Formats: sequence, C-alpha cells, structure tokens
Amino acid sequence: MTTTPVPTHFAPLVPLAWALRAAGHDVLVVAQPDVIPTVRSAGLVAVSAGEPHDAIKSVRRLLTGDKRPLEAIPRFAPEQMGILGRVWMRHARAVLPEYLAIARSFQPQLIIAEKLEYTALLVGGLAGVPVLHHRWGVDAGSDVALRDAGTELADLAAQHGLDGLPLPAEKLDPCPPSLQFPSAEPGTPIRFVPFNGSGVLPSWHRARPGVRRVVVSFGRHILALNGVPHLRRVLRACATVADIEVIATCEEEFRDAVGPVPPRVRLVAPTPLHLFLDSCDAVVHHGGAGTALTATAAGLPQLVLPQWADQFATGERLQALGAGISLDDVASQDDPATLADALETLLSLAEHRKAAEELSREMAGMPSPAAVAADLARRY
Repeated sequence: MTTTPVPTHFAPLVPLAWALRAAGHDVLVVAQPDVIPTVRSAGLVAVSAGEPHDAIKSVRRLLTGDKRPLEAIPRFAPEQMGILGRVWMRHARAVLPEYLAIARSFQPQLIIAEKLEYTALLVGGLAGVPVLHHRWGVDAGSDVALRDAGTELADLAAQHGLDGLPLPAEKLDPCPPSLQFPSAEPGTPIRFVPFNGSGVLPSWHRARPGVRRVVVSFGRHILALNGVPHLRRVLRACATVADIEVIATCEEEFRDAVGPVPPRVRLVAPTPLHLFLDSCDAVVHHGGAGTALTATAAGLPQLVLPQWADQFATGERLQALGAGISLDDVASQDDPATLADALETLLSLAEHRKAAEELSREMAGMPSPAAVAADLARRY
C-alpha cells in the first residue's frame, strides 16, 4: 500500500489492510515520514521512504494574513478539480526511485494506493503489478486529476520506458452509491469502517438524558490553517441552541488560542469519533471525508461547513439526500444566527435523522472489507 504524505489520506485504506492481514496476506505500507505514526497506530508494518512533506505548510503558502481557506482560495469548478492532484504529481517525481527500489525488493502481487497517489501507478507499470486506487468518500475530483496526471507525468513515464501513465486496474469506493458525486466513475464498493486513530473510551461518552449532544470536529489541518477563530465562532453559536451539549475536539496546541468556551461546551483532545457517536444527535464538521463517512456510519445528520477542495461536494451531496445541511460561504458560516438555526433544524426535523439513518443502512449493506479482500485475492 502507498499513500500521499497526509495521514487522513491513508486512513480509509486501514480496514482493507486489516482484512488482508487477517486473511493471511503480507501487507507493507510504503509512505513518507508524515504518515508513519498513523500506520503504526493501526498496527501495520511500514517502510519510511523519502523526506517529510508537511502538507499544512504547503497549503499555508496559498493563504494571506489570517484568512482561512474559504476566505482565500477560490472554489474550483468541476473541470478544475484536477488541481487537487497537482502537488502529488510533483511528489511522484521525487519519490519514484525509492518507491520502485522498495517494490522490487518486496515483490508485491498487488499495489493499493489512495486516489491521489500516482507513484504507485508508475511502480506498478514498471513492476508489472496491478494497481488499485482507493477513494476517501465523495469524489468530485480524482477522475479529473488522474486525467491531468496522465498529461503531467507522460514524460516521466516515457523516461522509464512506459507508454504513458498506467491507469488503475479498478477504483475501490467506500462511499454509498446514492451519496457519491454523480459524475464519479463507477468503482468497486467496499463498506466504510471508521478508523479515526486509536484511543480509550472516554469517561464522558454517555450523554445526559434530555440533553441533545452535538459533536464539533474540524481536524488539525483546518485549525492549523487559520481556523481557530472559525472554531471559536462555531462553538459560541452552537451553545446558543436550547437543550444542547457540545463536544468539540481540539489539539492541545490550539487550546490557548481557542480560549474560554461557553459552559455547555466540552473541549476534548482528539478522540476517535466512532467511540462516542452512538451517544450523539448531530455532527458539525468541515466536510472531511473521514468525518463525513464516520457520521454517516453512525446515522447522524450533519452540518457541513466546507473550507476548500472536495469538502464542498461532500456537503452538497449530504444536503441533496436530506442527511445534512451545508453552509458553503463565508457570510453564512460567520453568522451566529444562521449557524444556530441550521443546527436546530437538523436536530428538530425528523426527516433529517430519517435520511441519515437510511444512508447508514445503505452503507451497512455494502461489501465488507473482508469480502473485498477475499475477492481481490481471487482475482489478483
């Protein structure tokens, strides 16, 4: 398995890695140092290759002043979504020699890579090994990005004797079909199993009777990208909703900047969401694929506040199915009344919970990672 050097890009592959290991197969994760702690936390074997990347630092170059991504980076049109893969095309040029040497030593029979990892396609073509791409969730961009990568990396492929960038043999898709972006190429379904890191069941995981519990989770990347003031506003707005308790995840490095929180808000260290979502009534988040699909698995309505890239598509699809509400512009995200009204609507209208539960049942009916692992072993 290979991945771009972003831990959240690798997380969707973990359940399939577990299933392959449980079936007796050898699984080796080849990744840059940024991802190695996540691989280890999942109990998998890794080879660290290349130099640290620091994806947050890369995105910061696009921001100005104290603006968050939504305020500084234009929203891409569908035909522009290939830009999401541009940095990983350059990444392929840097790490290909080392990845190829590792593959020739390990001699894999199958390579599985996350959807924006193009080095794997070159390695697979040179080693004569099939390569699968694994999506994260709602996918509005990777098909366009793959097309662009074929043009961008044609010279690199030719240098190594390949007739163009090889295509993945298939695409594994953990997104429920009804939720998936309409233009996404059909993929092989694989049930999403939450992997939000390892942790301990928190002592507060049970909600109080009669109190509606809401989770606010933006992830480290959003907070690091000038998102702390945004989190502060969202927490204050949520706390104005009646009969509510807010659980907000926040890394220790941002606690002081967030400052005091309203009495009905509990600020906690990052905790695997799947450990306590069964006690919750709704989730507020940025549209990250892992958070969105974890909330979907739990059957919870979602308030999505996208900041950039494919997060807009995630919010739009959840809203289209009635399982969520998406506020996708600065004005609505910064308005306390709009935020509070949207959250109250999600909590009080039964149709939102019903739609979320229907989507959860659809997800539960998808082939398990174990079934997909057995099928891959038969076919490859």
